[in-house]
Amino acid sequence: MKILIDNGHGEDTPGKRSPKWPDGTQLFEWKYTREIALRVETELREQGIDVERIVKENTDIPLSERCKRANAIAVNVGVKNCLLVSIHNNASNTGRASGWEIHTYLGKSKSDEYATNFWDEAKAIFPMGTKMRGDWTDKDPDFDSNFAILRDTKCAAVLIENLFMDNQDDCRYLLSDEGKAAIVKIHVLSILKIAGK
Repeated sequence: MKILIDNGHGEDTPGKRSPKWPDGTQLFEWKYTREIALRVETELREQGIDVERIVKENTDIPLSERCKRANAIAVNVGVKNCLLVSIHNNASNTGRASGWEIHTYLGKSKSDEYATNFWDEAKAIFPMGTKMRGDWTDKDPDFDSNFAILRDTKCAAVLIENLFMDNQDDCRYLLSDEGKAAIVKIHVLSILKIAGK
């Protein structure tokens, strides 16, 4: 199985960062997701998984180009033999929302099954009390979303919002060594399970 990693947004994308906290720390989504993506890629390669990041640049690569890259690879290896994982951090603009969530495209597909794997791993790995934001209206935990990276890719695809960067508690956890290790572990273990490893 081919795994495609999309670390969305670039250093030139407006916003997409936490507030600057009283201790001077700040999370930049482009930098954070690239660090997580590289660590996930490295660990998966060590486990023998065929994995590729579709965005290696630090600049903001348009969604149309990211989908084009993913589709070219998916068609080459076989659409049914490919999974795209888009890694993000959430924001509410109020600083009050918190938690982890996962999205798939509208309707039922293989992506929903894969998303449930990620959900189960996240629930098991996060510390007690971490909010899990699910949408159970169609009897599974993922949100059905009309995001281009989900809609315009030919292969199965999930988009993960790894906690809220504008919530101080969520953000401090994300920036901690423990938090980064947990986020990486969720991605790696979920993908290994999906790939049958």
